[in-house]
Amino acid sequence: MPRQSIDEWRSTFRGELIQPADAAYDSARKVYNAMIDKRPRLIARCVDVADVMAAVRYGRENGMLTAIRGGGHNGAGLGTCDDGLVIDLSRMKGVRVDPTSHTARVGAGCVWGDVDHATHAFGMAAPSGFISTTGVAGLTLGGGIGYLTRRYGLTIDNLLSADVVLADGRFVTASALENSDLFWALRGGGGNFGAVTSFSYRLHRVTDAYGGLLGYTFDHAAEVLGAYAALSDQVPDHLALYAALVTAPPLPFIPRGLHGQLMAGLFPVCFGTADDHPERTVASVRSLLPPPAVDTTGPMSYQQIQRFSEGPMVPGAHHYYTAEWLDFLDSKAIESLVAVAARATSPLSMIVLKRMGGATARVPADATAFRYRQAAYNLDIHAQWAPGGDPAPHRAWAHDARGAARHASAGGGYVNFIDGDLGDERVRAAYGANYGRLAEVKAAYDPDNFFRFNHNIAPAHGVR
Repeated sequence: MPRQSIDEWRSTFRGELIQPADAAYDSARKVYNAMIDKRPRLIARCVDVADVMAAVRYGRENGMLTAIRGGGHNGAGLGTCDDGLVIDLSRMKGVRVDPTSHTARVGAGCVWGDVDHATHAFGMAAPSGFISTTGVAGLTLGGGIGYLTRRYGLTIDNLLSADVVLADGRFVTASALENSDLFWALRGGGGNFGAVTSFSYRLHRVTDAYGGLLGYTFDHAAEVLGAYAALSDQVPDHLALYAALVTAPPLPFIPRGLHGQLMAGLFPVCFGTADDHPERTVASVRSLLPPPAVDTTGPMSYQQIQRFSEGPMVPGAHHYYTAEWLDFLDSKAIESLVAVAARATSPLSMIVLKRMGGATARVPADATAFRYRQAAYNLDIHAQWAPGGDPAPHRAWAHDARGAARHASAGGGYVNFIDGDLGDERVRAAYGANYGRLAEVKAAYDPDNFFRFNHNIAPAHGVR
């Protein structure tokens, strides 16, 4: 890398250009997943769109492998790279809520906690994920599953437009009216098509909810998942319903005697109005099983609900994610999942089942790049362990856990949880019949595959 070219760029760059010799380098290169330890050649910490345009051009002109970092939460570490350029959007954090149109314009460096804070003041919310530290950009571009999914759809179903810097450095807006093919691809196609600098979302009236954790000792695990499966076909759209097999973390609302013990949990969260009788709806879930060992259900603000799932997430841990879409949850899958949970290689690892359907399933499978709208469940395997040691056993456990329900697979996995060490076949399966159209859009907007450090979709003409 010619030193002079960096000096020339720095004179017009409003953000920071950080190199390995700089004091800020080690903190700037860190991401959420502590297992990821990449050493980029240059980090361009952008503050505006002009900086992003300049960074894309610089990476292209210098032939640099280029990664785009938003919130830095990607489990596979795709927000950073070795010996390349990281275009860091984390300082582009503005959120502007328009209470009249029920919309919000959100910078690509935001995490969902930033958005929830801004929208809650107006009594509204955008459908998002489960963890407040998750980056807005990564979650959105992969689809976006969360507590509001059954009622209001995926995050991408509430995306109105996106501002994008393309591989040639041009700035465009993608929406239903402008660059509609690009807009189709961005809604589920990941970071393949450009560097998104901001998103415009439709907001919904959401202030409070009723729900929480129903926790059971592990000897009831099969019974809990069986009740969950039986109930899943009957739940109304305003009830989010999830299940988990997890080791109880040392949290204040969990009795001390259960800390460190394997448990089965149900997470019913009702967003209905008073006419929907949210307390009665949650009580109907509780009534299917013996009294729980832990019951935190009650009225909660939306912000409390959004932070509730963060308890088992350990700062500084190593993470490995994988997932599968399931058409059904039968006794064979339940027995296999309980068995594999019992032999988890780390007490921090967990298995989560998310009931899909509702508003998500009412969108045609080819309306966006996100394909698996008719799947009944998302099976989310999260291997998590303390730093140190060999990651191989934890990855192997995660693959075993995903394979436990393979006979119920809808055909692929969730792109935001695609295994970091698996290749093209898994990516193609994540998009199913939509992959061909995605490859055509890729060829139109990034024919040389400049944006390739991601779960990559090769251009239709085969350029790599």
